[in-house]
Amino acid sequence: MNSKRKGSGGERELVEYFTSHGYESSRNNQMYIGGKNNPDVEIPGIHAECKRCESFRLYPSLEQAIQDAHHTMIPAVFHRKNHSPWVTIMRLSDWIELYKAWRPPLS
Repeated sequence: MNSKRKGSGGERELVEYFTSHGYESSRNNQMYIGGKNNPDVEIPGIHAECKRCESFRLYPSLEQAIQDAHHTMIPAVFHRKNHSPWVTIMRLSDWIELYKAWRPPLS
């Protein structure tokens, strides 16, 4: 499978996952343009970079999401290699804000 087809398939998998959990999501229709407000997969509040590959470079991928994310969006990288589950990579400072929203800290 070529990398372009594999990447497109990964984006479709993510959209299906998000929508099956009740979230509005779609593939970005402006492929290969990049930049702010142009994530691979659109989901409200998240700048989602999709990496469906065997060889994954964590920090360059995260840096791409951070640089491309609008200041109101949380940058996140969603990665999956063959025969493995999806994982999400994000800055700890963003993760703690999501966790606080889910479970407020004690006093």
